[in-house]
Amino acid sequence: MRSFSRIEELASARKGGAEGLAELLSGHQPKSPAELRNVGDDRWLAMFTRCIFQAGFNWKVIDAKWDGFEEAFHNFDPAFLAFQPDEFYDGLMSDTRIVRNGGKIRSVPDNARFLCDLAKEHGSAAAFFADYPVTDQTGLMELLKKRGSRLGGNTGQYALRFMGKESFILSKDVVNALIREGVVENDALSKKNLAAIQAAFNEWKAASGHNLNEISRILAFSVGTVD
Repeated sequence: MRSFSRIEELASARKGGAEGLAELLSGHQPKSPAELRNVGDDRWLAMFTRCIFQAGFNWKVIDAKWDGFEEAFHNFDPAFLAFQPDEFYDGLMSDTRIVRNGGKIRSVPDNARFLCDLAKEHGSAAAFFADYPVTDQTGLMELLKKRGSRLGGNTGQYALRFMGKESFILSKDVVNALIREGVVENDALSKKNLAAIQAAFNEWKAASGHNLNEISRILAFSVGTVD
């Protein structure tokens, strides 16, 4: 595994030099823990739902219908949605305001209950996510997979990123960069590989001064031949 400064040089060469890379990195910066604590739990449920419906689907369609999603799901109030009867969700299967996918619709009450449980345990779900250590993102990914619904894989990672939690996303380009650097031998997200990935990100974060968002994106930008 080479130094992160060398990886950053590779990314800069592909993206128009240091200035070009810096411009690309300027977006999607994480929120502070204090800012994250002030986000309502309803927004976490909304983002989980949005990322679940976007998975394997045209994101523009979801974007265009999102106001309808907010209306149909009562602004994603977890306490309300966690205890609605089956008939409420059955009715959404014919609601043209949303994309009518039964499995994804049924993930909403499951994730509402998940967030309500976190609120009981930690004061709010937002406080839990704000305080969860970024040095153990793979542990948070495992928790989302086990306790949430349809939040495994990249879906949960995108939700964390879009909500402003400092995080990496194991996209195809990022994984290819990790393989190139010898962090992992293949793209299997086994416990062994995830532990090695977390250790590498933690080492690069400490050495480079970059946050996980930036490290993740620099890895992705460093893949391929020079433009």
